[in-house]
Amino acid sequence: MSRFLVATSVAVFLAAGPALAADDKPLPPPNAKKLSEILAKVEQRDGFRYVKEVDWDNGAYTVTYYTSDKAKVEITYDPVTAEPK
Repeated sequence: MSRFLVATSVAVFLAAGPALAADDKPLPPPNAKKLSEILAKVEQRDGFRYVKEVDWDNGAYTVTYYTSDKAKVEITYDPVTAEPK
């Protein structure tokens, strides 16, 4: 009986996997710059120390980084132009 429950649980989990992984956020457009290009621009900013987080939301990248004087900076970038919004 326990093997049946395990097999059923695995089958339900696998069937629900795509639904659980589905994300309703739109993907970057086909003509978007590479994220690595945007991050390279961030790394060139005065006082840059390290990137903490990159988020994709509302059709733009939001990059959170810290400066050498420990200031937290958040900048939203247009994915096509790679320029701050």
